[in-house]
Amino acid sequence: MMTQRYVLISPCRNEAQYMRQTLDSVVNQTITPTQWVIVDDGSTDETAAILAEYQSRYDWISVVTRSDRGYRAVGPGVIDAFYAGYATINPDNYDFLCKLDLDLRLPRRYFEILIARMEENPTIATCSGKAYIEHDNGELEYERHGDETSLGMTKFYRVSCFKAIGGFVREVMWDGIDCHHCRMQGWIACSWDEPELRFIHLRPMGSSQQNIYVGRMRHGYGQYFMGTDFLYMLASAVYRLNEKPYILGSLAMLWGWLEAWLKGKPRYEHLEFRKFLNTYQWRALLVGKQKAIEEIMQKHQR
Repeated sequence: MMTQRYVLISPCRNEAQYMRQTLDSVVNQTITPTQWVIVDDGSTDETAAILAEYQSRYDWISVVTRSDRGYRAVGPGVIDAFYAGYATINPDNYDFLCKLDLDLRLPRRYFEILIARMEENPTIATCSGKAYIEHDNGELEYERHGDETSLGMTKFYRVSCFKAIGGFVREVMWDGIDCHHCRMQGWIACSWDEPELRFIHLRPMGSSQQNIYVGRMRHGYGQYFMGTDFLYMLASAVYRLNEKPYILGSLAMLWGWLEAWLKGKPRYEHLEFRKFLNTYQWRALLVGKQKAIEEIMQKHQR
């Protein structure tokens, strides 16, 4: 029988504009969470009132309230808020856990399908669907993400694997580092672009910061911190030239990497990880990501 015990942990701050859509889409899932811990990270809008309303209606929703720091923290700040929620649960009581943002609209069978896929394939450590932006005319625009990663706004994890990789690092690029740590141990990190797993991202990536260019620069810095080689960063920027904002978005990514390098900013201290990452990235440039990952998996199977 499919195991269905899963817990959601949702860091949020000032999400009143979007959160009802996320709350309702989770409430209406074919398999509801065993528990949903929502961390109000110092909201100053109507977030707290909306959370109190849903908490009073569903006994599996609990709220953790943090004090207002005075600004929105992305990256490490989000993970600090996530762990404030994680500290309130015993992860061993669940088969799966998910870090879930509150600016999403999920399809009704979303978690049912993810659980089924992970039950079918025990080598999957983390997975997700794909994110789309919905325009005013109803047209959907794909937010481009590689198939070799689970998306940061909805990271669905096998609890045993999450614990084995040490969880999320409290640093920028946490949502890429975790997937590479999974591969280092012979597990799969993935996402699927299928109709029943496509979810709506109500706030475009990077727009929660000062502007989308700051978000792109931050991505470049994150790649630098993680240990990405400049040539791979350049190839990634070229690949994204036809992604909005055209050209300038790619240049912002490159500048984020270069600025960090020029300033001699610190990099992720896990040297074994950075060696693994560079080897994988060079193979990906030569043979493609899918083939490079297949080679990694084959080595673990020997």
